[in-house]
Amino acid sequence: MDDRRRFGPVRPGQDGKRPPKRQFDRPRRPEPGEEYGGCEESVLEGRNAVNEALRAGRTLNKVFIAAGDTDAGLRRLAAMARDAGAVVVEADRRKLDSMSATGAHQGIVAWAAVKEYCTIEDILNNAKEKGEAPLILICDEVSDGHNLGAMIRTGECAGAHGMIIPKRRSASLTAVVSKTSAGAVEYMPVARVPNLAAAIRELQDAGVWIYGTAAGAEKSLYETDLTGPMALVIGSEGEGMRRLVTDCCDFTLSIPMKGHISSLNASASAAIVLYEAVRQRMGR
Repeated sequence: MDDRRRFGPVRPGQDGKRPPKRQFDRPRRPEPGEEYGGCEESVLEGRNAVNEALRAGRTLNKVFIAAGDTDAGLRRLAAMARDAGAVVVEADRRKLDSMSATGAHQGIVAWAAVKEYCTIEDILNNAKEKGEAPLILICDEVSDGHNLGAMIRTGECAGAHGMIIPKRRSASLTAVVSKTSAGAVEYMPVARVPNLAAAIRELQDAGVWIYGTAAGAEKSLYETDLTGPMALVIGSEGEGMRRLVTDCCDFTLSIPMKGHISSLNASASAAIVLYEAVRQRMGR
C-alpha cells in the first residue's frame, strides 16, 4: 500500500530533510558600511528621528510607513517626505519590524544617507560663528549606542558645539543612536577621528582646555572653572578613560558620590558636567 494512503500526506520535513526557508518579498535592510549613491546608507526609525531629519533638510531616499489606517502624524510625515522628494511606500508592520534595529519604529522607517562626519576645525568654527567659548564633548570608546545617542541629545540641548568620537572600539552614528537622540543627531556636529590623543593635541593647540572625568580626581566639578574654552572627556562604560587619554588631559574632575554606588552611567556623567558648565557660563 502507498505510504501516503496508510499514513496520510507526507509533510515537508518528514523525510528527514530540512524544509526550505520561506522567502518574503521585503525591502532589504542595508548593512553597515554598504555604499548607496556614493555614500553609506543608514536606517532612521521613529517619528522624532524622521521628522527632525526632514526639518534639517536631510535627503531621505525612501520612506516606509505602516499600511492601513494611519493617524494624522504618520500622514503628515508621509506628505513631508513626498514634498522633499522621497519615495514613500506602504509596508505591513512585519516588514517594518524586520528593518528595525530598535524594535520601536512607531510605524515609520526611512533609508537615508548617513550624516556626514565633520572635522575638528568645523566644530571650532561652529563656536567661533556663535561668538562662544568652545564647549566640546569627547567620547573615549563609548561603545553603547544608547549612551552615545543620549549624550548627543544632552549635548545639543546644552549648546555644545560638537562631539568627537574615535573610529575604532566606539559606537558610530547608527539607527539606535539616531533614535535615542530623538533627532538631536541632525544638529550636533560629530567628528570621527583615527587617533583621539592627536585630536586632543589639536584642540589644545587651538587654545581649548581638556577636562577628563575620573573618580580619583582631586577636585570636583563644582570646584572647577568651566567657563573657558573646554572639551570634556567621558570614558567608556566599563573602564573609564584610557591611560593615554588621561595623560593628555589638562585637568581631571570628579562628580561627588554620596550613595553606595561609586560610578554613574556615561551619559548621566556627561549630562551633569555639561549642565554645570552651562550654569557657570550663565553666571549663576
